[in-house]
Amino acid sequence: MMRLSRTRFSQPLWASLLFAPIVLAMGCGRPSGIPEVPAQVIGSCTYRNMFSGRDECKDFLGSGWTAATVTADCSRRGTTANIGVACDATMSLGQCIINAGRPEVNRLTFPGTDATQCGSTQNGCEFWGGGVFVPNNTCGGSTMPPPSAPSTLPIFQQPTQACVAPRAGEPAGTSAEGRVCTWSAISGCTEQGRKFGQYGTCDRVLTQRPYWPARPAPARRETPDPRLQNPTYAAELGWVRSQIESCACVCCHSDQLAPRGPSNWFVESAGNFMDSFHDSGLALGAGWIDSTSFGAYPPAENNGFSRTTSGFPATDPARMARFFADELQNRGRTRESFAEAVPFGGPIYTQQIYRPTACTQGEGVARDGTVTWTGGNARYVYVLSPTSTNPGVPPNLDTPAGTQWRVDVPFDGTPIASGIRYGVAPMGTTQRVPADTAPMPLVAGQQYYLYVLQDVGIPVTRCLFTGQ
Repeated sequence: MMRLSRTRFSQPLWASLLFAPIVLAMGCGRPSGIPEVPAQVIGSCTYRNMFSGRDECKDFLGSGWTAATVTADCSRRGTTANIGVACDATMSLGQCIINAGRPEVNRLTFPGTDATQCGSTQNGCEFWGGGVFVPNNTCGGSTMPPPSAPSTLPIFQQPTQACVAPRAGEPAGTSAEGRVCTWSAISGCTEQGRKFGQYGTCDRVLTQRPYWPARPAPARRETPDPRLQNPTYAAELGWVRSQIESCACVCCHSDQLAPRGPSNWFVESAGNFMDSFHDSGLALGAGWIDSTSFGAYPPAENNGFSRTTSGFPATDPARMARFFADELQNRGRTRESFAEAVPFGGPIYTQQIYRPTACTQGEGVARDGTVTWTGGNARYVYVLSPTSTNPGVPPNLDTPAGTQWRVDVPFDGTPIASGIRYGVAPMGTTQRVPADTAPMPLVAGQQYYLYVLQDVGIPVTRCLFTGQ
């Protein structure tokens, strides 16, 4: 199997896998590290992955699945379940096994015979989905052909802050000269009572976390929610909606702002828009599933909005978390229901917990300062302390303590190739750390951490080297 720290990640297939539990439990005694999976197939369904644009077939294996839950999962993907029928893997690139060792196992089959898609398919499975790729004949062997096309992911655009005059009829802003200042970032918020869509830039936000349209949760009631007649509840629901509308998450969760339709829940959903949430989304709001890997601004820099207690930014985070906890309890769920849930973040969470090993293939910084990495061209190059946390997303996780040198390529710039010089920012790049001086020289015999990314969230090399 390819090592994740060495692979170039292109054409990821992780839209349907983004929040899948990241588990690499391996079966004992299986050849080539292939995990053991239950023999019984509860059902399957075929659908078009809306992010990668490719067909996938999903098998549901194990005692944790029932015909009802399989049907519901397939319905959310806009397709029909085939109960008791397995995917046909005959003419396929291979399969991706997810959640091996758990009661709810998934096995994705990727139809096709184009060997140039093997590398991107394996990358999508192992890195983005946190699964184990089992190649079919087309993709046999440990060396996969390179992908035939560049990544379909948009290039990550770093957050920017805009300060503009308030809209006609609205009060003056709280910043200098009465302007309203808003970070166009996935964790950014405009001022309380204003709408992010009117002050922020969703086009930029949508590059910062992969977006795809998805069906909302199935309808949970045939008649209107009686709680809407309770003035106290209705007021709290209105406050929650207003807080969400002030923040960038509406870029994906509003049918007026999301370019191809909302992703699962959305604020304009008829009746009680809480009904459009899956339980896991409510658990994020309650803070019952960790989401720190998504990043957050300090309230003082984010118009008073904090994302510490609840997964949704709020000017009163405890109040926000309490509302979502009450919603879960109304559905009969408890905090213990999510005790085994993997933190939100998909690949950025797996990067957060990644532990590097020694560099190979000449990677690292040579005596003459040449920086060498494998896996392809890069937009971000870091030299870190060996004890640094892994770089995550802006605004607070992308420059961890111990960053000794960082070079960025702008989103509209040309990625740089291996072979640059330590302490010298190539033309067209920006040295972010240190901002105004040369970095500290590397010490011979001391260990350092080389972390190179194709783009935010897409590492190509992560390894430890020794200064020379």
